[in-house]
Amino acid sequence: MATDRELQLLLRDYRLTTAEILYHFPDHPSLLQSYVWQELDLAPKFPVLGKFISFWNRELDGKIHSVKVMHAELITPAEFHRAGTAIQIH
Repeated sequence: MATDRELQLLLRDYRLTTAEILYHFPDHPSLLQSYVWQELDLAPKFPVLGKFISFWNRELDGKIHSVKVMHAELITPAEFHRAGTAIQIH
């Protein structure tokens, strides 16, 4: 269940964002390791992800090889389906 903060972000068009970060293993730079990051973020600029990548580049040893970003709406308009048949029960 979403917290109040999460609900407020969702109502402001934030989306669940997942990033797969491939990075060079610090002790063996020829090997790639995968890290999956997930947070609510605002497409298409992704400021929260940008801050995380800045932190990574500044504080962590593994150099980033690539980042694949996916995002999805969590709150969508309700779907309306018209019933083709109505049955009345007395």
